[in-house]
Amino acid sequence: MGKERIVAFSDGVVAIIITIMVLELKIPHGDKLTDLKDLILVFLSYFLSFTNIGLYWNNHHHLLYAVNRVNGTILAKAYGKN
Repeated sequence: MGKERIVAFSDGVVAIIITIMVLELKIPHGDKLTDLKDLILVFLSYFLSFTNIGLYWNNHHHLLYAVNRVNGTILAKAYGKN
């Protein structure tokens, strides 16, 4: 089987993870810039998490770029089943 299916699957998983992360962001109460001060740690943690997931996704694509095809043995080893 080609690698396109596993690349598409991993893209979908990353998109779902990022979507769930965004849903946890809350709307600030008020309309002033100082109202964002209370949420700066939440935004920082989201940014760091987004960066970490983006790095993982990028490395995963580079790994799959080196693969010509995927078979059952590779999938079993990837998911810890021998």
